[in-house]
Amino acid sequence: MAKIKAGKKESKKAAMLFRKNGFTSTSMQHIAAELGVEAPSLYNHITGKAQLLQSICFAVGDDFTAHWYRVKNSSETVSQKLELLIKLHIRKITTDFNEVFVANHEWKQLKGPFLKQFILQRQAYENFMIELIAEGVKLKAFKTIHPKVAALSILYTIRGIEYWKRKENILSNKEIEENIINHLLFGLIQ
Repeated sequence: MAKIKAGKKESKKAAMLFRKNGFTSTSMQHIAAELGVEAPSLYNHITGKAQLLQSICFAVGDDFTAHWYRVKNSSETVSQKLELLIKLHIRKITTDFNEVFVANHEWKQLKGPFLKQFILQRQAYENFMIELIAEGVKLKAFKTIHPKVAALSILYTIRGIEYWKRKENILSNKEIEENIINHLLFGLIQ
């Protein structure tokens, strides 16, 4: 069997298996078979499947955090900043579905300091969105709404794309993005 080098390919394959089977039900043998290598040779490149989970979760989290900093430091209006955050979430889940799914569902399997660090990263991102919405309410760019309710509604709505990705795609990724942006930013009532 082929020799492997730990990296993005291994993380992508592991993410697909973790999404399909769950982290706890995916073995190193499953990952090795997906990569076309012998299971013992995986240990020459990674310490175990926990390392792959960490890599997946923190790659997703770091992407969101990097985007958050770019948005935060941009000269865009508060409304435009919120739209940019929503678009990132939609694009990330539609282009890196397995990885985002794993980061959203399997992060609880992280251990020790990795779990704590990932929780803090998620909370910081959520708090940024809450603060952004609070700023928009204060500036009267947004309707008066509790910022945490709005932030969690946005994040949970976007996570709903998982359902679309698991079922028959009746809309393109662009149509999903346009419809969700329109709904989240402008609502249903005319």
